[in-house]
Amino acid sequence: MKEQSASGILGTSIEKIKDLVDVSTIIGDPIKISETLQIIPVSKVTYGFASGGTDFPSKSNQELFGGGGGAGITISPVAFLVVNNGSVSVKYINAAEGSVERVIGMVPDIVDKATDVISQLKNKDNTVDTAINDYMASTEPTA
Repeated sequence: MKEQSASGILGTSIEKIKDLVDVSTIIGDPIKISETLQIIPVSKVTYGFASGGTDFPSKSNQELFGGGGGAGITISPVAFLVVNNGSVSVKYINAAEGSVERVIGMVPDIVDKATDVISQLKNKDNTVDTAINDYMASTEPTA
């Protein structure tokens, strides 16, 4: 009976997820824009399961079982299939960049600017102050 209870909890969780996620969740229903243009949404589905159980000791001969289970699901749009005049293309959805992505994207510019400053410092016609002032002027935002 204990195994049936634990498997029942997990089985119920899996069945409920199956009800939520089917192939039309991942590849959505076509959206007709015009006679020659359709858009089909594509999503990424992530899911997880957890279950557990325990027996509590008792003085009686009754079988006791305590259990729990759960499931989680995330559905994120990732792209659209665009069907236009019989040709198909994929248009990806770009998520907003986080701070880490922005910093990584800035690295090439920082390296280029540092190289420029070093070149100016090595130039015998410029003093250190001139090179720094030139660099600061080149990095000021323009209106």
